[in-house]
Amino acid sequence: MAAEPKSTARTAEKQRDIQDEVAKADAKQKSSKSEKPKAMQAGARAYPVPPFPKQHQPKPGAEYKLDPAPLYDAPFYKGSGKLEGKVALITGGDSGIGRAVAVLFAREGADVAILHLAEGRDAEDTVKAIEAEGRKAMAIPGDVKDRAFCRKAVTAVVEAFGALDVLVNNAAFQVHTADVLDLSEEHFDETLKTNLYGYFFMAQAAIEHMKEGSAIINTGSITGIDGSKELIDYSMTKGGIHAFTRALSGQLIEKGIRVNAVAPGPVWTPLNPSDKEAEDVAQFGAKAKMKRPAQPEELAPAYVFLASPQCSSYITGEILPIIGGY
Repeated sequence: MAAEPKSTARTAEKQRDIQDEVAKADAKQKSSKSEKPKAMQAGARAYPVPPFPKQHQPKPGAEYKLDPAPLYDAPFYKGSGKLEGKVALITGGDSGIGRAVAVLFAREGADVAILHLAEGRDAEDTVKAIEAEGRKAMAIPGDVKDRAFCRKAVTAVVEAFGALDVLVNNAAFQVHTADVLDLSEEHFDETLKTNLYGYFFMAQAAIEHMKEGSAIINTGSITGIDGSKELIDYSMTKGGIHAFTRALSGQLIEKGIRVNAVAPGPVWTPLNPSDKEAEDVAQFGAKAKMKRPAQPEELAPAYVFLASPQCSSYITGEILPIIGGY
C-alpha cells in the first residue's frame, strides 16, 4: 500500500480543525437558544410584544377597548403627495388595518371615506384622524353583505367627493372553529358572504365610477396561502380573495384599473381579540418569526404603494404577503 502524501494528512487535519470550530459554534448557538428569543424590532419605533393582557371582545370588536392600543398613526411616515387629489373608499376602515390605511392615504393627499358595521366610536376617531391630516372624511355605517348598501355607499362617496379612485376591500368576519363538524351553516354563510360577497359587491359598485389609473386593493391573508386548521371557512375566503384579485386584474387591464392584494400575517387589531379566547389573545403573534404581531401602521405603507400610480403602475394581479418573515 502506497504511503499517503503529506498534503492529504494536512488536508485531513484542516478538516478536523474546521469540524472542531463548527462544533464549538453549535454549542454556543445551543446555549444562546436556551434563552428566550427576543422579538424583532426593525421599525422607526418599538412595537408591543406578547404576552398581552388577557382579553376578549364581542363581535364586531372595538379598537378603543384594546390593550395595548393598536399603533396606526405612523408618526415617522412622511407624506409626499403620492395620492394627491385622489378619493379613496375603505371598507372596515374604522379600525385596525383600515384605520391605518385611511390615515396614510390622507397624509398622501387623498380624501377618504370609510365603511363600518356598528363601531360608531371607532369610526368617529378615524374620521378625526383623517381630518387631522387636512383631508375630507366621511363614515358610512352598513353591511357589505347587502348589495344595495354597497351601491348606495359608493354613490354617496362619489356625490360627496366627486370621484372614486381607490377602493380598499378590507372588511372581514372571522371566528375560529376547532372541529369542522361544529362549523354551522349560519357561521359558514356569514364568513363567505362578508368576505367574498362583500368584496364582489363593492368592486362591482366601484368599477362603474373608476377611470384609467384607478386601483382596487383587497385584504387577503396568509391563511389563504397556508390555510389554518381552526379557520377553515376564513381560510377559504381569503384564498378566494387572492383568486378574485388575479382574475379581476386580468379583466380590468383594458380599463386601466389595477387590482392587487395584501396578505397579512398576525396583526394587532380588534379582529382577533373578538375571535380568540382570552388566553390565546395574550400570546397573539408569538409564533411569528419576529415573535410579535404586526401593528397596523406597519401594513399601511404597502397599501399606499399599491394605490399610488407613481409607485406601482406596472403592478397588477399580485398578492403581497406581509407576515413577519418566512
